[in-house]
Amino acid sequence: MSTAAPPHPAPAAAPDAPDRLTHRATLIAALVALVGGAAAAFVAWWALDRTSLPAFNTSMVTRAVATAGTVLILGLVAVFLTWWVFDRDRATGARPARPRWRVLLTYVIAYLAPAGLVVTAVAVPLSASRLYLDGMQVDQEFRTQFLGRMATTWANQDMNYEDMPTYYPLGWFWLGGRMAMALGMPGWEVYQPWAVVSIAAAASLLVPIWQRLTGSLPTATAIALTTTAVTLVMAADEPYAAVIAMMVPAMTVLARRAVAGSWWAVGAMVVLLGISASFYTLYTGVAALTTVVIALIAALSRRSWAPVVRLVVIGVGSILIALISWGPYLWAELSGQPSESAVAPNFLPEEGTQLPVPFLALSVIGLLCLIGLIHLIVSFRGHLDVRAMGIGAIVFYGWSLASMLSTLLNTTLLGFRIDAIIALQLATAGVLGLATLRRVGLQRLPAERRVDGTARTVTLVGVVLILLGGLHYAQQIPTRNEDAIDHAYTDTDGYGERADRFPPDAASHYEDVVEEISSHGHEPTDTVVLTDENRFLAFYPYYGFNAFTSHYANPLGTFNARNDVILEWGLQSWDELEDPADFAAALDEAPWRAPDVFLFRGELDEIDEDDPEGWKTHLARDLFPNQPNVRYDALFFNPASFADESLWATAQIGPFVVVTRNG
Repeated sequence: MSTAAPPHPAPAAAPDAPDRLTHRATLIAALVALVGGAAAAFVAWWALDRTSLPAFNTSMVTRAVATAGTVLILGLVAVFLTWWVFDRDRATGARPARPRWRVLLTYVIAYLAPAGLVVTAVAVPLSASRLYLDGMQVDQEFRTQFLGRMATTWANQDMNYEDMPTYYPLGWFWLGGRMAMALGMPGWEVYQPWAVVSIAAAASLLVPIWQRLTGSLPTATAIALTTTAVTLVMAADEPYAAVIAMMVPAMTVLARRAVAGSWWAVGAMVVLLGISASFYTLYTGVAALTTVVIALIAALSRRSWAPVVRLVVIGVGSILIALISWGPYLWAELSGQPSESAVAPNFLPEEGTQLPVPFLALSVIGLLCLIGLIHLIVSFRGHLDVRAMGIGAIVFYGWSLASMLSTLLNTTLLGFRIDAIIALQLATAGVLGLATLRRVGLQRLPAERRVDGTARTVTLVGVVLILLGGLHYAQQIPTRNEDAIDHAYTDTDGYGERADRFPPDAASHYEDVVEEISSHGHEPTDTVVLTDENRFLAFYPYYGFNAFTSHYANPLGTFNARNDVILEWGLQSWDELEDPADFAAALDEAPWRAPDVFLFRGELDEIDEDDPEGWKTHLARDLFPNQPNVRYDALFFNPASFADESLWATAQIGPFVVVTRNG
């Protein structure tokens, strides 16, 4: 192969792209959209936080307000962008003449509309709660714990284990921690506004990105709104993944342009892949694999090493960015610190056993995905960007299939998580297909028909149909997320309250538990707690002696070894470790820092010496490939092992027995 690429076809862009931004304008617009979307969402959240809307799960008022907001946003977009298209259709020059105020207003509406949709579809339904989607359910517990840890430190720190770099990418959580510090909020409480702000910022950022790629502001806005709506339905509960998923379709197009010779696209891919690796590794892996496939196809078809060289630049540059997050952990592994195999991929729900076919769904998005599939097939040979998107879709499906086959190796590739980016890829292709259909259709109209208003009528009918379809889907977002929203109202928050004003559960005693621990000189950021009360560690930044489950555990934390030691302590507390001094000595002999606090379930003053049950905690066991993949085994500790008041202080707080080490 030669190093110089031979002439190759230019991207099959739209014949008229009057809205295409220059490289410099794209950078400025991206910054404005990112900051503007974040600021608008935060101001909206702040205002909603000070309202008194009723709980989503006990009233229809919040749903009505959310729908009204969505209608207003989509209506404004439809009016101003239709006006924009009409100007372009009747213009005789390269750029239609428009009053400056309308150009500015149209840009503001287009750039902020995706952020507005995030506010109306997510922030409004959650406005009467402090919790985010899914409340404090299993996955949100570990995410909340991570954000809470980042709210107390600027360092690369594991969410649970003391003095250990994080295994999970810290980018989104670290930025959220900075927001928590700036607002003076605990990590668990900043989760909701940070999720809303970050998703809104990413959604608005899509507009200038796609405006550069398509050369059309209306098409870019339509893609951004579609992407936002689909993401809010399929991935909103995982905001750090959602913001990356939204970028994947654009990354497939940028990858094609990068390997074709655009160094601006190379730079964009370096930044996007680097940030992606610092936020969510699964989508990074899929996007990186797609980039590799596109580069190899380009290299083989052109008989040139140039695409491979650009691929190497992308890889090296993005890895250097990713090392900001991953460097400390990788160094710890390479330096020989004790570790165990990561079991995070050991999860296979039912949806991970089937290939997603969103284009067969009887819905607006199903129809759009079907149009996208047809567009990918029809335009695969003649349109280079569409071809890249088609290759991306094939890679996504290949990943999903490989995930199923990897179960034979007792693991998965978390293929069920790919469903979201498959739907986003096809829906984006659908919007591009509709834009192409309109352009080609109008070009085939006789000249007199274009002048007598037929073109305008066709455009108007298309806009109305798309608006109604989009509105139908967008107004259902809160309903599609109803269970997740309900959890935000029914779960007890870090202040011991339920947003729907019903009586809280045992978490309402956590504040008293913290006071008891602090009364013995143990501050949260310098205290190790052994407990199965996962929400306690999510609300308060104590270090856990062990992680919630092995799936969320840092391999450097040696989860299974710690579990075995805890089991040994519990069982032997009824035998050779019954004496408090012997028990305390056994704790100190462990290879890790001993627990300063034990938080059990039990009764302090009702121990039957003839038939003692003891104080209870639980140990999580990985059962993969079984589903459910985790089992919780009860473990009882002997109260006699804590009976020496010179070593331990005990207190009954609600259903909890709090055992705190003295000294």
